Amino acid sequence: MNFRIHLVLCLGIGLLACDSTRAASARIKDLVMVSGARDNQLVGYGLVAGLANDGDKNPTYTVQSVGNMLQRFGITVPSSTLSSKNVAAVIVTADIPAFAKPGTRLDVVVSAMGDAKSLQGGTLLQVPLLGADGRVYAVAQGPLAVGGFSSGQGGAGGATVTKNHPTVAQIINGAIVEREIPATIVRDNSLELVLREPDFTSSARLAAAINEQFTQSATPIDATTIKVELPPGLQDSAVDFIARLEAIEITPDTPARIVINERTGTIVANSRIRISACAVSHGNLTISIASTLNVSQPNAFSQQGRTVVTPSTDTRVNETKAPMVALPDLPTVEQVATSLNSLGVTPRDMMAIFQTMKQAGALQAELILR
Repeated sequence: MNFRIHLVLCLGIGLLACDSTRAASARIKDLVMVSGARDNQLVGYGLVAGLANDGDKNPTYTVQSVGNMLQRFGITVPSSTLSSKNVAAVIVTADIPAFAKPGTRLDVVVSAMGDAKSLQGGTLLQVPLLGADGRVYAVAQGPLAVGGFSSGQGGAGGATVTKNHPTVAQIINGAIVEREIPATIVRDNSLELVLREPDFTSSARLAAAINEQFTQSATPIDATTIKVELPPGLQDSAVDFIARLEAIEITPDTPARIVINERTGTIVANSRIRISACAVSHGNLTISIASTLNVSQPNAFSQQGRTVVTPSTDTRVNETKAPMVALPDLPTVEQVATSLNSLGVTPRDMMAIFQTMKQAGALQAELILR
């Protein structure tokens, strides 16, 4: 009961919050990115040492990696004599932002790829991080910070306790950029702004707002892209011009949308949803089947007969009454939430109602199921 009330209240509060910001403006900086100024992904393979018997259980690739690492230091050891109990093979990933110069520090994520139990207490050995073109752009190394743990005694009768994911760790500022990725943002005295949420109305509003301050500078190309010409006098000061663009505020347009996460029972709707006049009836059908075992025995001192077990099944059907409720045109999201909550339905019932309303053509909003 508390679970249902909590989620229903969250729905109402979330809807009110969305509606209260309906006319709020936002900076262009928070709505767009400059074309060419993008992040890139890096990945590398390496070893984590110092795992106190929590490492890999001697898989071939880990043992070979340990042998190859020792050879780099002039040590040749037969593979049959190597052990990886204190070592884990890992994948290292990182994002390198645009304009990152050599020497810039990056955060990295380290994930075990073998059967290691935990990376707790381990140290990542130097790993080159490669871009999609196969070139090295950064190098990672350092002690791991693990946000979970695993402890206990395995085997028969043993018990273990695990919290979060002990086989995934982070190294804050664990990578050093070695090569800058070239980025070009100005071409032919113009640049392109890319909306993070594509929308034709927002694109037109953004161009109009820019043109109010820089006459005939912006042209909306499509729902995502706005081309902006650098005005005379600022063609050699692209950074200053972009900073002034990012400070401009507009009111972005948001399509009517309801997002439903059936796994968690979460419903989030924005302020633009509308429901046409319709009638709603939502009931529950409960079928209970109970099986019991009865013992049948012959009479005392009987020369014939035997004791047997006879199953007995009891089936009951209970259907709660659900009157059809007429809903008028609901112009605001608060009225939608109030009307549905008045039916006494749970969040999962609301999900079914929203989906059926969409099929009936009464819900004027995009319905997204997760």
